[in-house]
Amino acid sequence: MTPPVLEGRLRALLEQDYPRFSDAEFARRRAALAAVLAKHDCGHALVCGENRAGSGVQWLTGWPITAEAIVVFAPGTRERMFVEWFNHLPLAQRIARDADVEWGEHMGVRKAIGALKARGAKRVGLIGPLAWAKVRALAAEFDLVDLGPEYPWLRMRKSDEEIDWLRVGAWLSDCAIAALAGEARPGMTEREIANVVERAYVGNGGTTLIHYIGATSMAAPDLCVPGQFHPGRPLRAGDAMLVEISANFFHDYPGQVLRTYAIQAEPTPLYRELHATAEAAFDAIAGCLRAGTAAADILAATALVEEAGFTICDDVVHGFGGGYWQPIVGSASRPAGPLSDVKLEANMTLVVQPNVVTRDGRAGVQVGELVRVTPTGWERLHQVPRGFLRAG
Repeated sequence: MTPPVLEGRLRALLEQDYPRFSDAEFARRRAALAAVLAKHDCGHALVCGENRAGSGVQWLTGWPITAEAIVVFAPGTRERMFVEWFNHLPLAQRIARDADVEWGEHMGVRKAIGALKARGAKRVGLIGPLAWAKVRALAAEFDLVDLGPEYPWLRMRKSDEEIDWLRVGAWLSDCAIAALAGEARPGMTEREIANVVERAYVGNGGTTLIHYIGATSMAAPDLCVPGQFHPGRPLRAGDAMLVEISANFFHDYPGQVLRTYAIQAEPTPLYRELHATAEAAFDAIAGCLRAGTAAADILAATALVEEAGFTICDDVVHGFGGGYWQPIVGSASRPAGPLSDVKLEANMTLVVQPNVVTRDGRAGVQVGELVRVTPTGWERLHQVPRGFLRAG
């Protein structure tokens, strides 16, 4: 497989020590958050993260979450951010944009309360995870408003700069797909396969969001979807290997690519049929994507899966980039919960991934990738070829 190529404009992003968005992009984000605060009659917000969770902190300041980080935000005022641990402070001070970064001293929420009181805060919006005891401490001092339902919209509506960062994440993920085509072979364990995946992008500055891997005999299958953790099972000639890979560009801008490999063999008739159905489903779903498309339209496009006598295991479509967003769509035979009333907008990014499986759950394939919605259609962000891939 030809290695994917990163064009010069995007490679310049990758070559920065600590990639940064433009001043205009950060101003756009702060204005969007200020509008949310005005909508809810809040003068201030706390944007929180703990233990590498809470992407709002990076979105607002540029600092990827490590341990606890709490950002005090008010429109038109420089942010204050309290971080743990002390040895994380120097890098946080270097990376965070337009924020005074201080050590939380293991009482970050108390420091945030002090900062809010000094500013005369009364009604405070919350975004991101925060332990219950800390929420109670805040609630004793302020009128709290949960802005969690607003946050997905801040992330689902992507700027052109964010789309470029996702292109880099897609390229990093594609590097892993290409590496597997060249290096996966019978005798390698799934753990060794995971090592091939990571070696393909870590040296280029990528980090792992997920790499799900699974393999099973095509002649006697017993697995329909790749696993989140890797056993010591070795690959064998005649296997189907299913992968779902998301490598991050600077921790919050991933690609997502799903492929199926035949290991040192041709696909069996069953796997050919599963894969052909999945490719047809991808085309049907992608064919209806454009600004204004409703989740119900996407669901209708999945009907050919059941018409072929199959079903699904994973969600067929989900929003992606900074989180796992609506619209989250399954199929008639395996719904993905209540159908969202979200309508697509230009520059939303989705993963289209019809994981077609047999009704007994013993065999399945992975097909799909991250795409960008345009006013009139959709755009690929990945480069690796579609189709039933070969390895070994």
